[in-house]
Amino acid sequence: MAAEHFTTPDATALRRAYYAEVAGRYWKRSVTEAEIDQGLLDFPADDLVPPTGWFVVGRLDGRPLACGGIRLLDPATAELTRVYVDRRARGTGGGAALLAALEEAARQLGATRLRLDTRTDLVEARALYARHGYREIPAYNSVPYAQHWFEKTLDAAAS
Repeated sequence: MAAEHFTTPDATALRRAYYAEVAGRYWKRSVTEAEIDQGLLDFPADDLVPPTGWFVVGRLDGRPLACGGIRLLDPATAELTRVYVDRRARGTGGGAALLAALEEAARQLGATRLRLDTRTDLVEARALYARHGYREIPAYNSVPYAQHWFEKTLDAAAS
């Protein structure tokens, strides 16, 4: 896992794959390139850069197959976003490694807790978060499509 600007070709391809999957699952159909373009405009990633954010790309055998971002909500709270693991990397520990990298990035930004929102149909994501110590909490935002909210208190050192 390595920090990478969200506009690099690999990061952009992963963000497009993320949007194609989450939108396609929600709409129960394949999404068009134009819909992906619009989704990236509607949900920009320009806050996922230091000093208030971070974007990470994960590679398996040199291939970019995972990504995720964090943004500070306040000095103590960071939010996970755009967490994505390509189907080819699922079951390899890539999700756990991605979460560990994002949690460390949040610590480096001074956060002591992480929050996220997700949807009911993203079953694998919800299971990943629960396995790694995230607990469901009441809604902390009114983001469109959010149906579940999670939080994890971060230890001072990596877990």
